[in-house]
Amino acid sequence: MSVKRFFRTFAIFILELVAMVACAFLASLAYPNPFDDQGWGIIAFFSLVPVFYVINRTGWARVPFLGLVYGFTFYLFYNYWLSTFHPLAILLVPILKSVQYIVLFPLLKAATSLFRKHSYIIQALVYVCCLYITQQGFLGYPYGNLSAALTEFRTLIQIVDITGIWGLCLLVVLPQTLVAKMLSSFPLRGWYVDVMAIVALYLAVIIYGLFAIWRYDAVESGRIVRIASVQHSADSWEGGDATYRRNFDTLTRLTEEALAEDPDLVAWSETAFVPSVSWNLSYPVTPARGELTREFVDFGLSMPVPLVTGNPESVLADESLPPILDDGTYNWKKYNTVILFADGQVQETYRKQHLVPFTEHFPYQQQFPRLYQLLLENDYNWWEEGHEATVFTYDGYSFATPICFEDTFGYLSADFVARGADFLLNMSNDVWSGSVPAEVQHMQLAVFRAVENRRPLLRSTNSGISCLVSTTGEVIDPMEPFTQSWHIYEVPIYEDAGLSFYTMFPDLFAKLFIVITAGCFAYAILVGWRKV
Repeated sequence: MSVKRFFRTFAIFILELVAMVACAFLASLAYPNPFDDQGWGIIAFFSLVPVFYVINRTGWARVPFLGLVYGFTFYLFYNYWLSTFHPLAILLVPILKSVQYIVLFPLLKAATSLFRKHSYIIQALVYVCCLYITQQGFLGYPYGNLSAALTEFRTLIQIVDITGIWGLCLLVVLPQTLVAKMLSSFPLRGWYVDVMAIVALYLAVIIYGLFAIWRYDAVESGRIVRIASVQHSADSWEGGDATYRRNFDTLTRLTEEALAEDPDLVAWSETAFVPSVSWNLSYPVTPARGELTREFVDFGLSMPVPLVTGNPESVLADESLPPILDDGTYNWKKYNTVILFADGQVQETYRKQHLVPFTEHFPYQQQFPRLYQLLLENDYNWWEEGHEATVFTYDGYSFATPICFEDTFGYLSADFVARGADFLLNMSNDVWSGSVPAEVQHMQLAVFRAVENRRPLLRSTNSGISCLVSTTGEVIDPMEPFTQSWHIYEVPIYEDAGLSFYTMFPDLFAKLFIVITAGCFAYAILVGWRKV
């Protein structure tokens, strides 16, 4: 290679890197960000065009590194608030996601080589498939899905009751892969049919959305359940008996104010009362904590209406051993749990099923002992996984309580609704973020659970965003974040509502996309091999 050609190639590579960083930053602005608490969702419709263009035009050797740079930079900007969660988290998430982009970008490049003119269709499918696959299993992390930026486009998002967020994501990505393909294939001729097909697709989705909004907004509810959501805006992670006492006093004060409005049910947030009832009634960690726990239980049992609250559940890990071992450690295993107090007793509990990777759960102690120890040294503690999709029933209505991170996964809420939940009651604690954009990002993901299942969703949070989400995705009466307050939400119960297609077949379209994409790649490779 001549010196001139080397410097030209190097200059192009630098420009590509700059483009990836700029595009990653631009894409992060589609979501709630430090400059705007709601984000600029319109950016989601064009931010990927330069990315696909660069992938189409660049050389194979540079593609993986470009993926690494884009993935790391995007999540660094998008999830900037993770730095308040823990200094390790703001590095861990971008690093893990950048590894996924190292795989994604070569697949997108391969599509341009194997499928020629209509490679843009396969690229869009590959992109959506990657989003779905990376939300599965232990490392499942739904943040970063383009669909989450589109909650303000209520007409478009109605399609998710059929396709889930995957169909919506394909709808947004497909025009961008087409434009990138057109720009990298000058002159711009022979694309009329492709453009018209996408326009027709958008028109069909808009017509469906308008019809769905008209249909579901017009449905009369069989009854209204008035729920008092109590937002005490206190750091549940701050330990100590004095802190637990102060938070409990705040919760009871706000609850007593709300009870004056005669609600049907009171909802606190995730881990609103921190001392474990199941543990401290039997083996109080301190006398003061045991006394406070008894007060909490007495308060819950004396309530004139049901109380739903988060409370960690600790139980003996080994029943043959004492609660406190010889080395001073506790013989316990802990669950992130929701408790329902009603009619003078604890009616039922729900244990969180999908835990946050690394911070709440790390199942690979044997395989990665050094990482496990590093996480422990950085104050990470583990919960046990729950395994039952509990649906609470009281006074003729049923509801389920996805805990915090769980309302970002479609399949979990679909399971709850399929089991009979009339509405979803998410209980979250995002106060640690200290960031309104972080809380709005979480809320945006939750909006889709209401639309997918055509069930109302109430978010009762520690510090925001506490709100009601209608079956068509309208966010109703959000409470001011990071304030101590309460609000009565009128949650409609729809009789004979039936199940949406998505509820009956959660993530079916994502799975079909994977089968179609894999089949197309296999066919293209086979045809190419036969020609050799």
